[in-house]
Amino acid sequence: MTDSDDLLERVRRRYAEAASTVAGGGAGAACCDRAPAPLESDPSFGSALYAADDRDGLPVAAVAASLGCGNPTAVADLRPGERVLDLGSGGGIDVLLSAKRVGESGFAYGVDMTAEMLGLARANAARAGAHNVEFLQGTIEDIPLPGATVDVVISNCVINLSVDKPKVLREMFRVLVPGGRIGISDVVAEDRLSDEQRAERGSYVGCIAGALSRQEYLDGLAAAGFVAADVRFTHPVADGMHSAIIRATKPASS
Repeated sequence: MTDSDDLLERVRRRYAEAASTVAGGGAGAACCDRAPAPLESDPSFGSALYAADDRDGLPVAAVAASLGCGNPTAVADLRPGERVLDLGSGGGIDVLLSAKRVGESGFAYGVDMTAEMLGLARANAARAGAHNVEFLQGTIEDIPLPGATVDVVISNCVINLSVDKPKVLREMFRVLVPGGRIGISDVVAEDRLSDEQRAERGSYVGCIAGALSRQEYLDGLAAAGFVAADVRFTHPVADGMHSAIIRATKPASS
């Protein structure tokens, strides 16, 4: 097994365990009227980053399973009728919020590699009565959708976990229609931090060690073909590490 394979397996195992934890709590809620506890108690991550109105309209298991570092649906400027793709969709919170924002004339896809998370997300969509959603099994390095399929790509603290980030950025570009855009939340390092210094601040599966720097993100987006890229820090998650909003556009002539 290569180092990349080992990292991928550790990420998969962490999120499989997280899904099983929430699903177990959800089963208790059904008979005891008790919601599963959120997976993240750190205020820099998880469901606390969503507005109460957003959380209150979703199944409790979708909210509890949130492991992100932001709220990408709030920054992607989603509009009715648009097609949205969430990379690393987990328990489905961002797909379900996107489906509400784009309405019945729009559609929201979620891609996740973890069977346990997909099962949880599909159950949450059924509980929410969401019909304009679909959850697909696959990796964010090889998105199981044709090219030029979606208007918007979102993601919440997942790209930092990829072992091949340039390929993820190229895949986002491929599946977007010309003129499409990305609205992503991710952990991003200050440019002053080396790879070794990032690793000192947290683990890879904890969304820290694998984070790109701000300039690395901008350079990667440009190399993939995106324009008007912007990386804006929102709140710190470790020394020199921040949750950030990443925006960019696929040229209309592509």
